[in-house]
Amino acid sequence: MTSGLRKGLTAYGDAGFSLFLRRAFIKAMGYSDDALDRPIVGITNTYSDYNPCHGNVPQLIEAAKRGVMLAGAMPMVFPTISIHESFAHPTSMFLRNLMAMDTEEMIRAQPMDAVIVIGGCDKTLPAQVMAAASVDLPTIVIPVGPMVVGHHRGEELGACTDCRRLWSAHRAGEIDADEIEVVNGRLAPSVGTCMVMGTASTMACMVEAMGLALPMSATIPAPHAERIRIAEASGRRAAAMAVSGEPRPSALMTVSAFRNAQVVMQAIGGSTNGLIHLTAMANRTPVRIDLEAFDAIGREVPVLVDLKPSGDHYMEHFHHAGGVPKLLRELGGLVDLDAPTVAGGTLRDIVAAAEDVPGQTVIRTAASPVKPTGAMAVLHGNLAPRGALIKHSAATPRLLQHTGRAVVFESIPDMAARIDDPDLDVTADDVLVLRQAGPKGAPGMPEAGYLPIPKKLGREGVKDMVRISDARMSGTAFGTIVLHVTPESAVGGPLALVRTGDIIRLDVEARRIDLLVDEAELASRTAALPAATRPDWAARGYARLYHDTVTQADQGCDFDFMLAP
Repeated sequence: MTSGLRKGLTAYGDAGFSLFLRRAFIKAMGYSDDALDRPIVGITNTYSDYNPCHGNVPQLIEAAKRGVMLAGAMPMVFPTISIHESFAHPTSMFLRNLMAMDTEEMIRAQPMDAVIVIGGCDKTLPAQVMAAASVDLPTIVIPVGPMVVGHHRGEELGACTDCRRLWSAHRAGEIDADEIEVVNGRLAPSVGTCMVMGTASTMACMVEAMGLALPMSATIPAPHAERIRIAEASGRRAAAMAVSGEPRPSALMTVSAFRNAQVVMQAIGGSTNGLIHLTAMANRTPVRIDLEAFDAIGREVPVLVDLKPSGDHYMEHFHHAGGVPKLLRELGGLVDLDAPTVAGGTLRDIVAAAEDVPGQTVIRTAASPVKPTGAMAVLHGNLAPRGALIKHSAATPRLLQHTGRAVVFESIPDMAARIDDPDLDVTADDVLVLRQAGPKGAPGMPEAGYLPIPKKLGREGVKDMVRISDARMSGTAFGTIVLHVTPESAVGGPLALVRTGDIIRLDVEARRIDLLVDEAELASRTAALPAATRPDWAARGYARLYHDTVTQADQGCDFDFMLAP
């Protein structure tokens, strides 16, 4: 088997010439023969001036390179797409699959014996793991880490749960324009990902629980020196993997690993986005995520991590309480501790070394959970034949069984135009419905599921309502919100049939979401739906590829041709 600079030679019809030419050009970079004869560790560079979450990537790259060289291998840094949640138009989810393809093809195209992927902002880690699974080259993940907390008026703040909470207070007239501007400068006080249990933190925790990153990688704050040291340690480990050729992602991304990730996602009060991403990651392997099994895990696994939006604390507190290793210890028999890890050994070895922190209250015991059951539930019913998701750990308990009148918004622009209209016919007991916000409809399944409370209700003190859509929701958000309704309305799913005034019943305990309209009327409405056509935005290029091949939420929103057998 070829290795190092001899891997994947460019096709000129003469392998000797291909290697000769490669060495000639790479020597222009100043490399010696000694350097070029060593095993190669590729390192992704996802730094961008548009991506403050990845602001520490240059330091992590330097540390990882140092670790690789200290272990006797040769580091080679290469760029890939960088995606930031709030700078990606139309949505970051629209670009996740492009990043996965970019990362996969750059790993395949360039000679390397192992790869280090560095990332964090929401869609980055799943895209990188999807790529790693498809290539199956020894891979280690370095998350960029969460921000440190901000402060305002004696209160700790975290992007972006507190972004949403305080913006809602501003919309309701409780915070004036001057104060919200001050808050704006205090919500994100450092580089790194959101310091609450949003999608970035959820993915980092699941990646660590799957054994794809070194212990404590998920929780170390981005600015801390410990984050730099773990990057160096990851470089050392990657160099060893480049020599041994193992473990490959296929040895780590097993049925047990994916189940462990689902247990951890429920126990941390994770982002609903995590289920879509985990499904996409699994679909790059022979493993599949079963929604009913995920729901069963949620009934069995308590929420043990007291973090916003399901609890009170932030990621740095989770880290100082012992991080994922301590959580795994508290989960005990709910996780498979014999699952292997990229560090060598098993999760059992990591749990044995977990730190006990006297007096910490962030990581609870099973006897004293934050919530007695997991964070998320899978719903079915005539409104969601293939499933929908609710993060009931961040919902209002009294609304988890609710029947109300639908107030329908045809699209995101329609919602934006009418939600604050003082003449909007809406009450706190109604159910807000948004459609045309799924994978194909929006496009890119935006995080629009967190429909704002109509301004006139917010000013009456209404903090939550039942909201339903085929969109996603940020993991930092909260409320009684039903998401990922599948099939989406844009492909003729039942959400397309709902009319303002219809009655909708939500019963989370029964795992049901139903439109209380008789079957004959629904059949009539279905027959009247217009035929699906390719929209103007999907006329060419990547947008066309995306529209024509993206799967639904229950299949991970990957491209249909990228799924493994």
